[in-house]
Amino acid sequence: MTEGIPPRLLIAIGGNATHPEGIRGTPEEQFEVGARLATTLLPLMELNTELVLTHGNGPVAGKILMRNAIARDRVTPMSLDICGGHSQGGIGYVLMQSFENALRRAGIAREVVYMLTQVVVDADDPAFDNPTKPIGYFYDEEEAQALTREMGWEMREDSGRGWRHVVPSPEPRHIVETAMIGTAAAAGAVVIAGGGGGIPVVRDAEGDLHGVEAVIDKDRTSVLMANLLGIDDLMILTPVPRVAVDFGKPTQRPLKQVTLSEIRRHRADGQFPPGSMGPKIDAAITFLENGGKRVLIGRIEDALAMLRGEAGTSVTADDPA
Repeated sequence: MTEGIPPRLLIAIGGNATHPEGIRGTPEEQFEVGARLATTLLPLMELNTELVLTHGNGPVAGKILMRNAIARDRVTPMSLDICGGHSQGGIGYVLMQSFENALRRAGIAREVVYMLTQVVVDADDPAFDNPTKPIGYFYDEEEAQALTREMGWEMREDSGRGWRHVVPSPEPRHIVETAMIGTAAAAGAVVIAGGGGGIPVVRDAEGDLHGVEAVIDKDRTSVLMANLLGIDDLMILTPVPRVAVDFGKPTQRPLKQVTLSEIRRHRADGQFPPGSMGPKIDAAITFLENGGKRVLIGRIEDALAMLRGEAGTSVTADDPA
């Protein structure tokens, strides 16, 4: 193995990377974004590394829910689990085609596979009784009340910016397609899976799967997938070049290399608020606590440099005592 380049890697891509702010989301724009993403990640796809990618779906899922709301008098609205599957399929098509085109142009004979992914949650998860995850668009109060009456949505005011639909966000417990994801990656394919945190499902007493109305956190699913597959290295892509302590203050300091114990201490000191880097740090800690060896956090354009230790933040497991 080339120094710093792992034999197996899972990369978690944020929803804004597949649907950045400022675009309308036309087909042309979506494929332009897909092409840029493929070009940026091509150096990683060129490596002799088993590669699994996950992605967010927030902006796209919001548009699907808006279509539900607008067309509700003419077209029966889809349940939230089907909306999640819908977003996986649409984003997956764009990414598969864009990645395959980039690989072909580079003369690389590597397949790209998109795996529609179901994620099992606990039907008794407390999150179902306390919806907290905002999804979709902002509405004014009158629109919010109308959506509650007509769609049954639970709406909450969000930091003075308007009202949003909030849904349960249960903990992922198992990924149904784990074995197939691992098989495809081991065969050399670039595997894209776990889109939007996966489609949330529960098992009944007979073991049958059923979709539920929820949205699972994408980073939590990424961590679970990496741990289940026995992948030692996890890369979490964000808009910022490095994790920092005292963010936004004159004493702000970027972190280049830290251990699990050190990042835990920073978190205990209140360094990573829930609305910013907090979920990424929580995901990194969970991954390392469950057998992972290294988490890299940084910008997508720095992905290869992060593997080489030249960019981003590296969080590593503690040395055994």
